[in-house]
Order: sequence, then C-alpha cells, then structure tokens
Amino acid sequence: MSNADLLEEWGAHLARNRRRSPHTVRAYVACAARLLDNLPESDWGAVARLDAQALRRQLAARRMEGIGNASAARELSALKGFLAFAREKAGMAEAEPVRLRGPRLKKGLPRPITPDDAINLADVVAEFAEEPWIGARDRAVLLLLYGAGLRIAEALSLTGKDIPLGETLAVTGKGGKQRIVPILPIVREAVAAYAAQCPWPAQADLPLFRGAKGGPLSQGMVQKAVARARLVLGLPATATPHALRHSFATHLLGAGADLRSLQELLGHASLDSTQIYTKVDAARMLETYRSAHPRERD
Repeated sequence: MSNADLLEEWGAHLARNRRRSPHTVRAYVACAARLLDNLPESDWGAVARLDAQALRRQLAARRMEGIGNASAARELSALKGFLAFAREKAGMAEAEPVRLRGPRLKKGLPRPITPDDAINLADVVAEFAEEPWIGARDRAVLLLLYGAGLRIAEALSLTGKDIPLGETLAVTGKGGKQRIVPILPIVREAVAAYAAQCPWPAQADLPLFRGAKGGPLSQGMVQKAVARARLVLGLPATATPHALRHSFATHLLGAGADLRSLQELLGHASLDSTQIYTKVDAARMLETYRSAHPRERD
C-alpha cells in the first residue's frame, strides 16, 4: 500500500464512522501524513508497531517547527487515533494502548460581547458589504450565531430546504447530534431578506448561503467581514463570529436560563462544556461590582 492509500482509508473512517467535520478530517489526515513521511514502510503493520517513543519524537519535531501547546495536544490526539485505527486494521486491536500525556492546557474563558455590540456588528457588516445581497447574507449568518447559538459551520451547513425558517430549527451539530433551537423573529426576517435578494434561487440540496460566485460560503469570508466591522466599531480582536455564540450562551445564563437547557440549545455533549459559562457570568458580575462599588473606585 502507498501512503496515499493509508491516508484515504483514515480520512474515510473519520468522516464515515467517527462523523468528524471536514475541517477535522483534513487536520487529522495531515497529522497522519507527517507521521508516515518518517516511516520506511507504508502499511498498517508498520504504523501499528509504533510506540510512545515514536510519537514523542514526532511531537518533538513539530515543537521544533514552533507549534504551541494547543496544537501539540491536537496533534497527539490525532496520532493516537491514527495508531489505534492502524492496530485495528493490522489485527492488533488488543495491544496495550499508547500512554503519552499531552501538554497541559490553560482553559481560557470565552469572551462575550454585549447585546448591543452583537447587533451593531451584524448591522455594520451588512452596511460595508460590496453588494446589498452580500450584506444581507452576512447579517443573516451572524444573527443565526447570536440569536440561535449556532456554530458557524452549522449556520453554513443550512440548505434551501431549511427555508422559510419557522419558530424552531433542527440543527445537526458535532458528532451528528441533532438538536432543536428556537428561532427569533429578527433571525427569521434576516434569513428571509437574504433569500429574497440572493442572485441564486434556493435549492433543497444546495447550501443556503452562497459565495460571491455562487459556490458555498466559506467561514473565512464571514471572519474577514467581521474583522472589518470590528475595526469600525472599535471592538477587541476577541469579537469574532464564534464570540457571538459565546455571547448567546452568556446572555441567556445571565437572564436565568438553567444549565441543562443551555446545554441542549448549544448542542454540548457534556455538561462540563456548558458549565464554563457560569464562570463567564461570574466574571462579568465581578467586573460590574468593581466598577460600581465605592470602595473599589477609591
């Protein structure tokens, strides 16, 4: 077998059996490709026989290239998965798993923006777009992130069959897990306005959000539009499209939403992922206290 054959099988396994996103599949296949480049043989047995020392050497080489802790942790996770898959293919699934601890990561808190800033960001993105329909498109995408808590990949995965939006929307998130999210009138109106202006009629089997030439809209184009609007509004670099989802969660929690409901709305597999927003809200309360308390102002 060639390296290309191994990588094709690995990528297909990730997409079909593990239901990883296209972005994750590309990243994990790239990690496996770097590992295979250093092997003298191209077969599952050669990969299956690798041990912790081999993975440690691979990570050390990547460190020399300048990757940080987060990237190293992701690379190790990808390599462990690749090695486990290789052992299954080589009939060595019962072998002792590789035990190699990744770098310790400091988990930072999400940085939400205010409700006014979230709406202003969507409006300014629309105002500065090259064409009115593109402005309507970007505004609709951003309101789906802030108004419904969608991930940007989830918003861009909507197709023509999803419109017109109703009061709720079935969203397929990470791991193929489906959830139902409520859709506010402002979000429904924004999506309808975009659909009415889009030069390409909506089709059930094609992406709802189109690029300037009619192809699927990329995340990068939305991120660039937000970066431009962020400068106009004087917002920090943390005001990204994903920050709108964080803001959705933080503002709901601050308004009294319970963690279990929030977990369902966000599509988190574990409540641990949702609990981080309790720290965000506490941090916001402390900041308010420090700016308002007479003793803190002395």
